[in-house]
Amino acid sequence: MGFSKDFVWGCATASYQVEGGYLDDGKGLNVWDICSHVPGFVRDGNNGDVTCDQYHKFKEDVKLMKEIGLKSYRFSVNWARVLPTGDVKDGINEAGLQYYSDLVDELLANGIEPYLTVFHWDYPNELFKRGGWLNPESPKWFENYTKVLVDRLSDRVTHWMTLNEPQCFVNLGHDTGVHAPGLKLPMVYLMEIYRNVLLAHGHACMTIRKYTKKPCEIGFAPVAGVDIPYTDSKEDIEAAKFSMFAIDSHDMLWKNSIWMDPIVLGKFPEGAKEYAGECWPNFTDEDLKIIHQPLDFFGMNSYQGNTVKHREDGKPGFEVLKREDGYDHTAIRWPITPKILYWGPVLFYERYKLPILVTENGMSNYDLVSEDGCVHDPQRIEFLKRYLREFKKASDVVPLKGYTQWSFMDNFEWAEGYNERFGIVYTDYVTGKRILKDSAKFYAEVIKTNGENL
Repeated sequence: MGFSKDFVWGCATASYQVEGGYLDDGKGLNVWDICSHVPGFVRDGNNGDVTCDQYHKFKEDVKLMKEIGLKSYRFSVNWARVLPTGDVKDGINEAGLQYYSDLVDELLANGIEPYLTVFHWDYPNELFKRGGWLNPESPKWFENYTKVLVDRLSDRVTHWMTLNEPQCFVNLGHDTGVHAPGLKLPMVYLMEIYRNVLLAHGHACMTIRKYTKKPCEIGFAPVAGVDIPYTDSKEDIEAAKFSMFAIDSHDMLWKNSIWMDPIVLGKFPEGAKEYAGECWPNFTDEDLKIIHQPLDFFGMNSYQGNTVKHREDGKPGFEVLKREDGYDHTAIRWPITPKILYWGPVLFYERYKLPILVTENGMSNYDLVSEDGCVHDPQRIEFLKRYLREFKKASDVVPLKGYTQWSFMDNFEWAEGYNERFGIVYTDYVTGKRILKDSAKFYAEVIKTNGENL
């Protein structure tokens, strides 16, 4: 069947990872601004103060996007750049809001559709000091922030995502503490954060629908964990579903269904309350109505997966197969598992009945500038071929909206600093120079042929 004529090929970044300009033009501080300056928090003492400096070089970057032929650019807004304290009551930073307005204009002038993510982890520091996601007012803060963006940008932005990977910023930021704000909270507090994040998503959806100046599409971009059935047998497929969706441990805040079921299906997955026990938040019927808002697509942030098979004893559950010795992996040591872009869309669509948009997929690679001044990254080209062939196969059974490569350019990779290069554009962090990698040129051909060259 292949990709449809209206299939959208894009790339993605996130505000803190590429923008820089961390004290420019009235911007407030966020938790990553604070934590990345704490010795030992980020590898090699790196921070995002400058990173790719897209805040000052966005026109240069959009020119490269056009050269590649991108149809969409997924970016996020730095909350504290628009609202320095995070609270609309304390005033809007006009210069920060104008930056995003100018970015949107530049994208549209070059035929690239803006896909805006409202929140990608850079939580305002002043709101964090008021309790952050633990504060019961946090959904209202998020709603008000969303309205500021909708009021200014929805005459041009028609594709919105509320949250990026809540599993990561909740668990890594508030449980293990390896991401900002660096907390290690007990389960009872994590579950309160869970409730507030879900409510923030719901309120943001309602705000976008109510105030948008143009018809729009809304989704969100969770960690979409995918497990690959060992065979196509009914038993192994059921084992993969169990692994992806069943609540079977106290580590449930990483599970797909704990986030997606209430948002998409309007109910909590079986077993969630039992595993949370006394830590389960006081959700009301009204809460669930707010959380369960209609969405237009299912965002898949997917990079890797496990292969699973059914239990030989016939009981419900699964067995995770051991990886082969010397298995293929990326520079960040994530296994290369292309079949997630077939089985992910198939199993997520079966459960949630929403068209699939891959919102992130890509690889970290050992990239360097060669003597000829070019960046040759055949491994990334091979990665793209393998994953996109599986995604193309999924188009036979699932409605696919598009594919968003992570990332447009090398950038600040959170706790790993500048040690991981995910981009199809090379970034020289000393000079700020950008270089199209061979993978960018390959991706340009994929876009030009709508995947027929795969």
